[in-house]
Amino acid sequence: MSKTEPKAAGETGVSAKPGAAPPGRRAAVSVAGNGPDAQIDEAEEAGEGAKAGGVLEPRFRRVMLKISGEALMGDQGYGLHPPTVERIAREVKAVHDMGVEICMVIGGGNIFRGLQGSAQGMERTTADYMGMLATVMNALAMQSALEGMGVFTRVISAIPMDQVCEPYIRRRAVRHLEKGRVCIFAAGTGNPYFTTDTAATLRASEMACEAIFKGTRVDGVYDRDPEKHPDARRYEQITYDDVLQKRLGVMDASAIALARDNDLPIIVFSLDEPGGLRGIVSGEGTYTTVHG
Repeated sequence: MSKTEPKAAGETGVSAKPGAAPPGRRAAVSVAGNGPDAQIDEAEEAGEGAKAGGVLEPRFRRVMLKISGEALMGDQGYGLHPPTVERIAREVKAVHDMGVEICMVIGGGNIFRGLQGSAQGMERTTADYMGMLATVMNALAMQSALEGMGVFTRVISAIPMDQVCEPYIRRRAVRHLEKGRVCIFAAGTGNPYFTTDTAATLRASEMACEAIFKGTRVDGVYDRDPEKHPDARRYEQITYDDVLQKRLGVMDASAIALARDNDLPIIVFSLDEPGGLRGIVSGEGTYTTVHG
């Protein structure tokens, strides 16, 4: 029997509930200034109820997952590695099966990066538009993997290309989320000179996401590159201002400032750990919370 997409009952959807960014659980350096904000306190108080009968319970109802294009390369030096795309899709499905509404933004650096093209003499605006097209290709690949697993997915592009994906209309995108569909936002903001980090923060704010989950190669934010410095220290919590002042490279400055202005927590975790995303959404595992 073929699987059909569920239809909404009337026009009333399940709206996102106010949530919180949980603090990391392992010993680490904390430079959170005046301490965790009220949202993080609420998440901590809810910690004892994170498990029920051995089943992980999500602490967030609607989230933004930001991953780089390079994360889709696997061990290759360029392009898409289908087994890696499927592995990440399984991570997303596991969280989706928990009832969490998921937005995604995927970079395009595995195919083309605008800044690199500009550095090689290409006109910056043209190079950035080429990078946006690369994000659409990655989004379509992720959509194919997710729908192959039975997860209904919509690719929503900031640049209209109706033959392959939907144009960005905020109310329509919110409705997709309420119906349980994964929304992958492609083509950045649709404007040159803005990164996909900024696009992820912008869309997360517009979609009323409770947190941005930034999947990286390491399990949080460090004071130095842990791949080069074994003695690097991981921050359990850190403020937006400290990230900017220390130039820690979590996201670009525009994205951090936008998240700060909208009080949107950023949770940095390792995308390479199997089942890691599901645990992080439930408040377990190792990660860094960036907040006000």
